[in-house]
Amino acid sequence: MSSHVHRDGRDAAGSIGDQWPSGACEGVIITQLPSGLYEVGVEGRHRITAHIGGRLDRNFVRLLVGERVVVELSPRDLTRGRIVKKT
Repeated sequence: MSSHVHRDGRDAAGSIGDQWPSGACEGVIITQLPSGLYEVGVEGRHRITAHIGGRLDRNFVRLLVGERVVVELSPRDLTRGRIVKKT
């Protein structure tokens, strides 16, 4: 079994880290964009454009710049994602 790591930080099994399941990571909201989008900084150097996931949107959770969130990454485009949890 090899320990190959992809360019985007995923290992061979597809998980980004040990803390979150495959495709999810923790980040900080950098800016609020138009149309309900947010720019989230992940691991200090990556930036992801994310929207609020269904459960948070229905419960009208307010997100502010500087808050820590968990983002589920899109499998097709690793610069897009969905905010699934406030931490």
